[in-house]
Amino acid sequence: MKHKKIVFVCTGNTCRSPMAEAALRAELKRRKIRWFTVQSAGLRAETGAPMAENAQAALREAGIAYAEDFRARQLTQKLAKEAYAVICMTREQAAFLGGGNVTSMSVFAGKDIPDPYGQGKEVYRATLCAIRDCIPKIIAILNIGNENQ
Repeated sequence: MKHKKIVFVCTGNTCRSPMAEAALRAELKRRKIRWFTVQSAGLRAETGAPMAENAQAALREAGIAYAEDFRARQLTQKLAKEAYAVICMTREQAAFLGGGNVTSMSVFAGKDIPDPYGQGKEVYRATLCAIRDCIPKIIAILNIGNENQ
């Protein structure tokens, strides 16, 4: 079976989307769900920028593994087109991208996931918590894990 790619998108690809990438990847691993690749990208990413320190700290505190060498990247048309699902952090980002495989976290959370950029660790922790609350809904709505593996 061909791998399906899920891409999380935020503005700079240094806070929300890499946290969502790590959280979904960890949950798929925990559930032993294969055939999915999880990535992230930004709409206005400074390519090569590291993940925000507070995002890394929130993931570490939650015991979620992440790539220590993570670097921000720009969402490309190719990456979006190849994805099974593109999940934006806000409705506005999803509307900007449009397209059949594009959705937003509001579908899973009932609200946008606000940008914690430049704020304290508590805000990053709350952001990660909001993202993690969505993971079971993402898995259910996207029907992840119910394929013939």
